[in-house]
Amino acid sequence: MLTIRRATERDFPALLRIQAEAFGAYEGTYETAAWTKETLENVKLDARDKVILVAEWDGAVAGSVRFWNAGGVCVIRLLSVSPTCQGRGIGKALIKEIEQHAVDAHKLHVCTMLRASRNISLFLNLGYRPESLLPDQYHHADLICFSKYLKPAP
Repeated sequence: MLTIRRATERDFPALLRIQAEAFGAYEGTYETAAWTKETLENVKLDARDKVILVAEWDGAVAGSVRFWNAGGVCVIRLLSVSPTCQGRGIGKALIKEIEQHAVDAHKLHVCTMLRASRNISLFLNLGYRPESLLPDQYHHADLICFSKYLKPAP
């Protein structure tokens, strides 16, 4: 059974492990150290001004995502699902939960690696549209950014 809730500091070690596993799958295609070697201190700092959600599958942390509002735009980062739990709708559920929380935003914005076809399909299927390509970002990763408008800009 899937549940989604706000992360607590006790979740951070599991969150980091899952993030390293999920992004580690792209090692060799991209330099993934920025995502696979993040420290507990980095997560604690992020938790000060960002919302971190975790997804639990049968009571164990199976995925996470971070988001925040910047000038009416909800920025989504570091969506990760344990490779052993992928294909169960966990990533989709995490994004839909963000959409429910983003009441002050007029737009959602997320970037993913250009070669992450599974992620690209996820965002397209959820109604996100490609907005820009960012070549040679974050340790030479090519990114594709998506947006979804929730309501007209103020």
